[in-house]
Amino acid sequence: MPLPFVMPDFYVPYPARLNPHLETARTHTRDWARAMGMLEGSGVWEEHDLESHDYALLCSYTHPDCDAEALDLVTDWYTWVFFFDDHFLEVFKRTQDRAGSKAYLDRLPMFMPADPATGMPEPTNPVEAGLADLWRRTIPSMSDAWRVRFAEATEHLLYESLWELDNINDGRIANPVEYIEMRRKVGGAPWSAGLVEYAAGAEVPDQVAYSRPLRVLRDAFSDAVHLRNDLFSYQREVEDEGENSNGVLVLEKFLGCTTQEAANAVNDLLTSRLQQFENTALTEVPLLAVEKGLGAEECAAVAAYAKGLQDWQSGGHEWHMRSSRYMNEGMVGGPSRFEGVLGTSALDIRTLFGRPAASRLRALTHRPHQHVGPSLLPEFDLPYPLTISPHHQEAKRLSGDWAERMGLLDDLWDRPLMDGFDLALCSAGLDPDATLEELELSAEWLTWGTYGDDYYPSVFGRSRDLMGAKRQTERFKACLSLADPASGAALAVNPMERSLADLWARTAGPMGPEARAQLRYALDVMLDSWLWELHNQAQHRVPDPVDYIEMRRSTFGSELTLLMCKLRQTAVLPPELYRSGTVRALENAVMDYGALINDLFSYQKEIEVEGEVHNGVLVLQKFFDCDYPTAVAMVHDLMQGRLRQYEHLKEREVPLLYEAFALDSAGRKAFDAYLRELEDWLAGILNWHRKVRRYAAEDVRAGSGTPLLRRGPIGLGTSAARVAELLVR
Repeated sequence: MPLPFVMPDFYVPYPARLNPHLETARTHTRDWARAMGMLEGSGVWEEHDLESHDYALLCSYTHPDCDAEALDLVTDWYTWVFFFDDHFLEVFKRTQDRAGSKAYLDRLPMFMPADPATGMPEPTNPVEAGLADLWRRTIPSMSDAWRVRFAEATEHLLYESLWELDNINDGRIANPVEYIEMRRKVGGAPWSAGLVEYAAGAEVPDQVAYSRPLRVLRDAFSDAVHLRNDLFSYQREVEDEGENSNGVLVLEKFLGCTTQEAANAVNDLLTSRLQQFENTALTEVPLLAVEKGLGAEECAAVAAYAKGLQDWQSGGHEWHMRSSRYMNEGMVGGPSRFEGVLGTSALDIRTLFGRPAASRLRALTHRPHQHVGPSLLPEFDLPYPLTISPHHQEAKRLSGDWAERMGLLDDLWDRPLMDGFDLALCSAGLDPDATLEELELSAEWLTWGTYGDDYYPSVFGRSRDLMGAKRQTERFKACLSLADPASGAALAVNPMERSLADLWARTAGPMGPEARAQLRYALDVMLDSWLWELHNQAQHRVPDPVDYIEMRRSTFGSELTLLMCKLRQTAVLPPELYRSGTVRALENAVMDYGALINDLFSYQKEIEVEGEVHNGVLVLQKFFDCDYPTAVAMVHDLMQGRLRQYEHLKEREVPLLYEAFALDSAGRKAFDAYLRELEDWLAGILNWHRKVRRYAAEDVRAGSGTPLLRRGPIGLGTSAARVAELLVR
């Protein structure tokens, strides 16, 4: 069979090393797989399949430093997960049996009880038998927190197989953002990261396990593992098995390009994720350790964990070049290295230059304030009707008066500027059914968030004052008391603090504890995302595309504004429903569309006037090394893909969600209302961007009537400097 493409040059900056206990693991896992019923008679594997796949070699390369007992256990885990994948393919994917697959998957979490004393059902197939045995052997060495994280990752890996099956049934190919998100779950690399903690004896401290830097390490690791696998497995998955879940196929369809060009683009994204891993490990993790006060042993555990993830990348690449599962003809040259003699392919100095070096250079050498002209806008095809609240004008007046009382119009903004921004119009479209009081409060939240979006770059960005920004952020958070929402006013000393304390007291005060905690979390996420932007600005680094999309939801304040919609339905809908994969996918698709609307409209303002590096159009320009119009077309294509995904979820997965949560007519009506609010959110955002005096060419240039910000002639403006003087240092 002819090869579908020529393998690109991979970025492999760390040498692969081989665990000396390889042969012991090979013998052990063969005996274990046979004892679990995975070989002869299973209908999936024979012994020669296991030997040719050589999972012991995979684990010996990916975990080069662990002892023999740990290597045996880790190898058994990988043998189990690959057997599950092939078993699920034969029994359910090829037959497209969704009902049977769900019943099969529903039993598997029973074999991972959080409490070791909890009993398990009797296994009925090799997958269940293997999982029961592995769980009993692993959990004595790990903490309760690790067990919860690892069980969750395993369940994601299992259940998201249904997503793959649904796409096969529909003949549907995911859009790139959806694919990356779902591949993390079904692809199993977050699960692999949990086994790195076990094998390296480096359990991540619980106080940082869910932090952004550790999450990015895990996600960047996962994406690189999956994208590498997609390149090597394209021929088997797409041409033989009829899979739709492969990154090369996803980009081939999204970009409308050849398979070779798509393979090159996947490899570029793989490289970008590895470089994101490196940047996070070197610039964010050390700051996290200081901020959280980690001790020496905890810091050593985090460092060993990061090193373990690096070992996995290089070792996984080496194994992919050898395993019979994959397309790898001619990739291993020279003498055999099966028994640990390191050759040249694992660390080829040429892979550090060429495309990897060029992409990193583009991300770090963007020239700010280039003339780009008026923002280019596509023909938006948003099918949701726009409704504007009748309270719009009164909410505009009241929110403007509030901003004046709070002191927000004394420095960066003035009243004519705020009137031109007309944030009440945005609220009136987002929530057309709101009362006047609700609409005023919504407009004031948008005012505070938009002011903060201007304030942080002006006060902290140009001066690279990251510590000042960190101190100010902590002061904001101090105003957000969960126990006593009204207490923040006594701590506030500048206009932004006073206005935030006022909003928090009025919004969180009437809420119950759970809703209040959700609001606090949404605000924390938005505030921390502003620090992320400053961190990139200080490096003058255009973000990695995946990191950008995921953080853009927070920098745009999407979680905060959508939460207001969600909280109205909590009396009818169970909270677990909102945590489901279907609802998160619906919300992420909507949030991405809305944030990219902003990127398209604000391009001239951000790139030409402000010298920003955070704009989705610019991110794609740098990643694909393309011109502005091409990047605009790509952003629009991505938005259309996210909109199609939303409609697909609404049509196909929401009815399944109703069944899974046994929603009655009142519950279904409430969730239908929530979907309409998501659609109002999109229609309102697009309308506001079209009408606002903030993004048009005549609004963004100083001296054109109403300048965007009242700055001095050079560098940090004098008005911003006056704001800076108000900060408590």
